[in-house]
Parts: sequence; structure tokens; C-alpha cells
Amino acid sequence: MSPPLVGRSAELGQLRQALAAAPGAVLVGGEAGLGKTRLIREFAAVLTRPDGPRARLLLGGCLELGSDGLPFAPFTTVLRGLVRDIGIDGVAGLVPRGDTGCLARLLPEFGEPESDAASGEERARLFEVVLTLLERLAERGPVVLVIEDAHWADRSTRDLLSFLMRNVTAVPLLIVMTYRVDELHRTHPLRPLLAGLERVERVRRLELARLERADVDALVTEILGQAPPPGLIDRIAARSEGNPLFVEALLDDDGTLACELPESLRDLLLAGVQRLPEETQDVLRDASGGGTRIEHALLAAVSGLDDAALTRVLRPAVAANVLVVDGDGYAFRHALIREAVHDDLLPGEYTRLHTRYAQALENDPGLVPSGRLWVELSHHWLAAHDTTWALVASWRAAADARKALAYAECLTMLSRVLELWERVPDAAERIGADHVKVLEDAAFAADQAGEYDRGIKLASAALRDIEAAGASGVRGPAEVRARSAALLELRARMYYQVARPGFVEDLRAAEKALRGDPPTALRARVLTTLATYVRLTTDIDEARAAASESLAIARELADPVTEADALMTLFCADIDYDSHAAAYASPAAPLADVEAAVLRSGDQRVRLRYAVVKSHYLEGAGRHEEAAAVARRGTEKARELGVTRTQGSFLCINQAEPLVSLGRWDEAVAVLKQAMDQDPAITIRTSLLVLSGEVALARGDLPTARERLAAAREVMTLKMKWLKTQDYFATLRLEARFALAEGRPADALDAVREVIDKSGLPDDARYAWPVLVIGATACAELGAATPATASSEASAALEHIVGRAARLQVAGPLQAAYRLMFNAEADRARGVLDQPAWDAAADTWHTLGNPFNRAEALARAAEAALAGGDHEGAAERLGAASEIAQDLGAAPLAACVDDLLRRTRAPRRGGAETAAPLGLTPREYEVLRLVAEGRSNRDIAETLFISAKTASVHVSNILGKLEVTSRGEAAATAHRLALFATSRREAEARN
Repeated sequence: MSPPLVGRSAELGQLRQALAAAPGAVLVGGEAGLGKTRLIREFAAVLTRPDGPRARLLLGGCLELGSDGLPFAPFTTVLRGLVRDIGIDGVAGLVPRGDTGCLARLLPEFGEPESDAASGEERARLFEVVLTLLERLAERGPVVLVIEDAHWADRSTRDLLSFLMRNVTAVPLLIVMTYRVDELHRTHPLRPLLAGLERVERVRRLELARLERADVDALVTEILGQAPPPGLIDRIAARSEGNPLFVEALLDDDGTLACELPESLRDLLLAGVQRLPEETQDVLRDASGGGTRIEHALLAAVSGLDDAALTRVLRPAVAANVLVVDGDGYAFRHALIREAVHDDLLPGEYTRLHTRYAQALENDPGLVPSGRLWVELSHHWLAAHDTTWALVASWRAAADARKALAYAECLTMLSRVLELWERVPDAAERIGADHVKVLEDAAFAADQAGEYDRGIKLASAALRDIEAAGASGVRGPAEVRARSAALLELRARMYYQVARPGFVEDLRAAEKALRGDPPTALRARVLTTLATYVRLTTDIDEARAAASESLAIARELADPVTEADALMTLFCADIDYDSHAAAYASPAAPLADVEAAVLRSGDQRVRLRYAVVKSHYLEGAGRHEEAAAVARRGTEKARELGVTRTQGSFLCINQAEPLVSLGRWDEAVAVLKQAMDQDPAITIRTSLLVLSGEVALARGDLPTARERLAAAREVMTLKMKWLKTQDYFATLRLEARFALAEGRPADALDAVREVIDKSGLPDDARYAWPVLVIGATACAELGAATPATASSEASAALEHIVGRAARLQVAGPLQAAYRLMFNAEADRARGVLDQPAWDAAADTWHTLGNPFNRAEALARAAEAALAGGDHEGAAERLGAASEIAQDLGAAPLAACVDDLLRRTRAPRRGGAETAAPLGLTPREYEVLRLVAEGRSNRDIAETLFISAKTASVHVSNILGKLEVTSRGEAAATAHRLALFATSRREAEARN
């Protein structure tokens, strides 16, 4: 069991609110296992905490004896506990005239009842005594009365509960009643009580829902004490359907999924079934073979009952809430009930049942929707141990799944075919395909489903089979070359997805195998894939040549899919972010030809790839809003097509990146989390981690940024042999920024040097410019250090960085903005504060809609204005920067801006300059703070952007006003009066 309560914070909050508003009552309903008792236990713990709503808890539970069970059982328990706490005399002091005789009906400790009469008056008196007892107890302090499992409550208990809830007034008494909704069949006696109580003003109903997937994840994590392995949560969430009890029961001690239901859980689930008539149980066993939901007609065919008989036999199961009517069929109330019933079948029963299902479906395929026919036949023939027909049905089911783009299901069916292959001597004749064909189809399905490791093994096995067949002369050379090339291209793509070496080698081998053969769609596809992956290296010419040849072949063959792929690859090889600003009226116009080809192809994979390319291009061109919109539509389409883990995750990067640029950080973080929750391929993970880390860093969350950086470094270690600029430079960018945030400019320069040394990579300028800006900032920070060696190191580093920048292309407004920022920052590193340059950068960022970079540029422009004596101009820029930083939640930037505002003589926005103590002016007070820190006049001048002479005048004035003769005495006075204690604590906290 999980130590903390998971997924019930809202319900716990409602109970606390109900107690605060008492008197009143809360009816807590939920299915078995949803955690009603656990919720009450947590609420009870809250009542005992020093910071919680202190209250006395009275707890009683109903017994599982049905409506004729032990009368008043929960109230007997409550009274016994109260006697234990305050004694019989204490209880007597709470009832009228100390007369506890009527309470003897509930608890023998109070003696014998006053009479043997059992009249309505006596009953009414008992109810009044109990109400009075509870009210007087509540007058001493809040009381919470909890009655659990009211679905088992006897009639007397129900009546007393109703009386108390309707009549309690004016005291802090909260009554909480729990019950199982799944026990409440149509004639259950608790139903009228609930209906009546819902109309009472102070009674509220609280229904516990099943846990969401995220809560299941949290619950499993708490139980295991560590993050669960990939895939476990999905399997547990699917089988448990969000029921906490089932989640706990499904976890084995070693943290794996239980293969079978635990006996205790099985007994729990079967209890309701075993109370039904035997003939009903027989049909439920039949129904269990058909899944959680089964059509009426199919169940009739399997059971051999006609419609009338089947309806009659199933009615008790529906009334008992074991089955529910679902359209033209029936569904088990919970999937695990069906599983428990099915697992209770004897071996012979199991085989015969599934044979009947398979035969019924073979005789009348219309008994199930067409899309389910072959899957169900595969399942039933396999369960019936008929391997031949299981293999045939699985092959047909795989074809249906592939047609529906259900690749994971397709892979499952093909894997079943491969498992059965050796057990069916004439398998190839039965399905009309050889073993290699099955392996090829399975490898393709694995690729589409994101099961890359499985796909690589399947492709490798197929290649071995083809090689053996070619060597034996079973297949001709042309067929061997073509099939080998197709598998090599497929395996190369999967190698790339899991960051394993060999993908370029596979592609070159595939191209070589087809060289000299007549042009084919396969050769065009191989060339396109080769161009796409070679483009990730520095050999752009090879990529361009391969893509061009692929395009020519595609057009010769009138192959729209390959043509669209080739056009996209060519576009990416020669991407020009400047084009939309010059030769084209629309920012997407350079992609017009590509888009037309994509639409002609009608291929969903191609359309998703185009969404990636287009959103990538728009973001690189500084069109953040359009980029986010294109990527968002792409992610929605990926979800619809069932490829969220692959292409959908990639599109999440392209959606989050412009959202970060636009300052919509909460949205970006949500998108990134969604992508990471899908356990994306390793090639996708780096950008997700970096973007998340950069947002955390900008918000001042260094622990999260450090964690994301470490994870990104780990991924990049696996990919160092074939660096992708977007991932590699982005990781270095985060590393440099993180070092600067921790005050380590020299370490930041170490990261920047890798970008200086690695030139000529694809999209070099787009990803290098931001890193070079950080490098110039690091030089400025390092140059400000006192030792001359640090200043010399900064100058040397700056020379290399400037040289790298001089060789960089500037394409589009986004790169132009970074160049403006870089030039201004490089000048600052040289000791030159160029206000117009910073203003120009700020204006450009404002035009592009990038608030964070604009605020940084405004802060630098303000520094330059201060250095030039323009305090008003500085204050204006700092005011705008402060507003942006506050809106973004960029705490470090906001603190920096506030510090600059404090160091100016201009008042803050919306307020006048505040008075300083000891008769000092605000400026003199600021100078005194620096004197107390031991600063020289020169340091003071640099800090406050004033001349050394002016600083000296301020110091002289301070000495006169404090009536002291030296700087040391002035500092001592400031320390004695604790003038700057708060500032010092703030500085220490920041450090």
C-alpha cells in the first residue's frame, strides 16, 4: 500500500471545508477499492495535526450482514470508543438527566434497558438521546462522526443516520457516511435514503472517481519507492482502470505486473457473482470469454440460449450490478470482474468455451463489427489451442490493423504469426506469404509503433533469411538486392531513432545495392533517407546530391510521396530564413512547392513530416506564433493517428520552442511534460530536456535546470559520433547559461568553445548565434574580475568568439536580432556600453515578440544610459524590463533589474523617492551602504554609475552628517545601527 494518499487532495479539501462549515454531512460514495476508507484515515490524521482543524473523531463501520444484520452496529462501536475515552460517567454527563438507560440498547456497559418495550416512542427517545449526546460533545469541541460501509447498513442504522443528518443544528458536528456505489443495485435499500438526504440543505454528496493516469503513476512510484520502468504504468493503468486497490494488487513485490490476480482480490471480485443463481453464473462464465463487453446476439450464440431465455437468465446479474446493459449488449461493471470469472474456468471449460466462440464467429461473422472479427478469431482459436487457424486469423488481423494505422496491434498479430510459424507445417501456403515477408511486415510495424529495438532485431533476422535464400538460389539477385535494400533503409531509420551507430553505413549499403538498376521508387526512397541523415553531418553536398537524384526519380516515376520527401529534404539542406522577408510575400511561400507536393501525396506520414519542417522553418524565421500553431495542429493529428510517441513527440519540440520564445512558459512546460510522459525516442529527448531546463533556469529554479542539463548531457554522450546541431548546440547553450547563473563565467566559456570549434554543421548559424551571445556575456563577466589573468583570459576568449561570429551567416530577422545582441555584448566585454545598440536589439526583439530577450536588452540599455548619466532614460527602460520579468516569472532577471533600479537616483515607477535615515539623501544612503561593505570610492563610482569625484563628495557629506571623521567610523555607525542588515541577509540568501 502506498504510504501517502494519491489523487484525493480535492476530496480531502472538501471534507475540511465541510468541517469548517459544520453542522452538516458528507455522503462519500465510490466503487470498491477506490480508497474511501483510506480517505477517511487521511482525514482522521489531519484532525490530529497541530496545524490541522482539531476535532474528535468517532468512527464506526457497518457489518457485511445485509439489510437484516446487527442493528445499530456502527453506533455500538462509536459508543464503545467513547466510553473508553471519557468513561461511563463521562457519557452519562452528556445525556439528559444523566439517564443512560436507553443507551443500554446499544451497549451492554450501560446496564439493562429500562423496559422490554420496543415501541416507536422508545425508538424515538433513543434517537434523541444519541443526538443530544453528540451535540453536547460537539459543544466542547468539533466532532466528526464517521459511519463506513453504509451499503451494508441495517434498517435501524439507516434510520438513525437519517435522523441525525436531518436534525443536527448549531454545533460543529460533521457526519460522514461512506458506501459502495457498485453495491447499490436498483432495489438496494440505501438508494431511497441517499435520494432523500440529497435534498437536505446541509448534506453534500462526494463521489470518488477512478484515478487519472498521472495519479496511477504517482501511486506506483510511491509504492515502489522509485520511478517505475517504462511501460509499466500504461499496463497497470489499463488493467486497473484507475482503481487504487487494483493498482496495489496488480503490483508484485519486485515491482513488476502480476501475471495472475491475487487470491484475495479474486475473492473480492467474485463475491457478487457467487451470490447469483447458478444458471446466471453459467452464462456469466460464457460471457467472460468474450471480453469486458459482449453483444447480446453473440452471447446467445455461444450460450445456446434463445433471446427470451438469455434475457431471463441475465436479469439477476444486471440487477446485482455485475453486468450493465450497454447498447445492444452487456458489459462487466469492471474489467477485473470479467478476468476473475474467466480465470475461475476449469481447463476443459476454458478450451471448449473459446472453441464455441470461434465457431460462432466463423459461422456468422456479423456477430461482431467487421474490424474486430479477425482479432477475436485469433484470440479464440489461440485460446482453443488450434494453432493453424490462430495463425491464419492473426495474419488477417494484422492486415486489418495496418489498414487502420493501428501499428502496435499489427505488430502484436504478426508476432503471434511468427510464434506459431514452426508449429504449422504449411504456414506459407495458408497465408500466401513466406517467413521473410512476415518479418518485413513486423519490422515495419515495429518502426511505426516506435518499438525500435524490436524492429532492429526483426529487420536483422529478415536480412539473414534473405541472404541465406540468395545464397541457395531460391531467389534471384534482383529480388535479393531490392529486399535487402528496403530492410537496410528501414533498419537505418530505427538505428537513428535509438541513437545507435550504423545508420549511415546501412543507407550507403542500400544505395550501393541498387546502383545500376533501373530507377525505382525504392531507390528514390533510399536516396531521400540517405540525404536526410547525411545532412546531420558536415557533408551537405552528399545530402544535396542524393536528394536531387531522388527527386528526379520520383518525378520520372510520378511518385508523389517520394517527391514530397525529396523536396522537404532539399529544402532543409538549403534552408533560407531570409527568403520570406525578401523574395516572398508570405512567410510560408518558400514552402509552396513542397506543400503542394505534400498535399498531392495524400500520405499522413508525409503530412506530419511537413508539419515538422514548416514549424521548424517558421520558428527559425522568427515567426513564433505561426510556428506554434502549425506544430500544435501537427501534434493533434499525430495523436489522432496514434503516433504521438514518435512524430507527435518531435512536433511537441517544435510547439514548445516558439512558446518559450513568446514567453508563454506555462504552456511550453505543459507541452514538454506531455512529450516526456510518452517516453519518447532518445533522439527526441535532448531538445525536450534543454527547453525545459532553460525555462527552469530563467525562472530561477536551479535544481530543475541542473537535473535537465544532466539528462541532456547523458543523451548527447550517446550521440557524439553524429552530432545534430539542434541538440548539440542547445545542450551547450544550457550548460553555458547554467554556469553563468551559478557565477562561473570561465566554465561557461568552456561550453562555448565547443561551438567555436564545431563549425559547418547544418543550420549552424541558427543554433550558434545564441551560444556566442552567452560567450560574449561570459567574457564580460570574467573581464570584470579583479585578477589581471582573468581579464586576459576573457580578452583572448572574446577574440576567438568574435572570429567565429565573423564567419557566421546571418539569415532572417531572428539571427539578425542575435547578431545585434552579440555585437552589443561584445562591446560591453571590451568595456564599451553602447546604448543605441542595446536599444536596437530591444526593439528588434519586441518586433519578433520575444519578451525575455527584449527585457535583457532593455536592462543592458539601462546600464549604458546610467553610465552616460541618463538616469531618467535608465529608469524608463528598467521599468519596462521589470514589468516583463514579473509577468514571465523570470525571478533572476527581475532581481537584477530591481537592483539596477535601486542603484539609480530615479524613483521607481508609480512612486516617489523614499526618505533616508540620519538626514541622508537616498543617494548618500546608498553610498553609505557601499562604504559599510568596505568599497573604495572607485568601486562606489562604478557600482552607482557616477564619477569617482562625485563619490568622494558624497562620502564627505556623509561624514559631516554623521559627525564622524573617517570612513571606518561611518561604517561602524552603520553596522551599530543595523542599517543594512536586511540587505545583507538578502545578499547572503542570493549567494
